[in-house]
Amino acid sequence: MNMTGILEIVGLSDVGQRREPNEDAIASDIDLGLVVLADGMGGYKAGEVASEIATQTIVAELKKRMQSLEPGLVDAVSGMQAVSQLLLDAVTRANQSIYRVSQSQAQCAGMGTTLVVGLFTNNKLLAGHIGDSRLYRLRQAEFVQMTEDHSLLQGQLNSGLITPEQAKHSNNKNLLTRALGIDPEVELELHQHEVLPHDIYLLCSDGLNDLVPDDEIGATIANLSANLELAANQLIQMANDNGGKDNISVILVKVLKPFPVERAWYNNFFHWLK
Repeated sequence: MNMTGILEIVGLSDVGQRREPNEDAIASDIDLGLVVLADGMGGYKAGEVASEIATQTIVAELKKRMQSLEPGLVDAVSGMQAVSQLLLDAVTRANQSIYRVSQSQAQCAGMGTTLVVGLFTNNKLLAGHIGDSRLYRLRQAEFVQMTEDHSLLQGQLNSGLITPEQAKHSNNKNLLTRALGIDPEVELELHQHEVLPHDIYLLCSDGLNDLVPDDEIGATIANLSANLELAANQLIQMANDNGGKDNISVILVKVLKPFPVERAWYNNFFHWLK
């Protein structure tokens, strides 16, 4: 299902003020309704390699598996489960590719990446993440974080060991408990969300949310919702104005109208899967 005219997607990535190179990577495919953001880590340029492998592999794998599909697949629970499995398989392939390179090339040893991915289909969003790159949603005047970081800091918050105020000044912000490509296997945290017209979704690396408070991010998107490119540029400028200590990447997705699928060729899909 081509999502042109249904979704508006804008993505920007900036190196920031203190780091070279840019180890973030972003990708999107309007035909699939797919957006992907990764924030790499590792030795010299290894993080850049990991994030590029992640984004390119996921887009390529999903395009290969879904290019023969037509609207009508996901009008039933089992259909959504099948699409979820395609996404999980694509992330598994990306993890294997990163891990294989890290094991075979000394300069890439230990590299990995965070990941946040969104797939829009049948008035729903399949949202998956690994690590501390985030997904937010602006619906009417409410701006909410839809992912929970896989980090030591988040674990401390969940267990009550520290307060949210203490977390703002913690030295453990970048200690991840889950990342793509570090181990032979990884678990993608995947959730399904109902989507409404006029929703705006933000995918971002921690180069944004570490430096700009959530309320300021939400207010900026709300005030500039008519111009997503301007909103994305403003978010990156705000992070840079606050120090730009990391690479900064954002993807904004505005839902222009509903995108239900019709019940058609449903059985053909499952025949194709066999």
